[in-house]
Amino acid sequence: MAEPQEIIALDQFDFKLLAALEADGRLTNAELGERIGLSASQCSRRRIRLEDAGIIEGYHARLNSSRLGIGLRAFIQVSLSTHSKENAKSFKEFVNSVGEIQEAYALTGDADYLLKVAAQDLRGLAHVINDSILPHPGVAHIKSSIVLDKLKDSHRLPLKIAGARF
Repeated sequence: MAEPQEIIALDQFDFKLLAALEADGRLTNAELGERIGLSASQCSRRRIRLEDAGIIEGYHARLNSSRLGIGLRAFIQVSLSTHSKENAKSFKEFVNSVGEIQEAYALTGDADYLLKVAAQDLRGLAHVINDSILPHPGVAHIKSSIVLDKLKDSHRLPLKIAGARF
């Protein structure tokens, strides 16, 4: 479980800056300033402070998976055979070593983990399941679901100040 993090005090301009960067991480400080009503130098200082505080974790390019031949998404629920610190650590290391696993979450409920997997096609998914996940010594059971259609795809956080959205 992640350690609790200190919450950094943010003002309305910080939230506007974060919302603008979530929409377009390539904005210059001058462009940010125009959008949120601050000077470029003020935006630069705020951006650096937010990066140093770990609120801005990085900048990324979003790739089009289907144009790269990665046409299948699946979610896989994993139940471990034994619940021990060593088994959990081993599974975490394993998950981080498999490129097709995009996201992994430890859960409460029936399954121990939920994995988001990207594969080229059904054969690629079968390979991930049969040759990677199932052979892991800590895995007892899996249940997979193939994504038929993507209804929403957003990595944006619901940034709010006093009920206002940015």
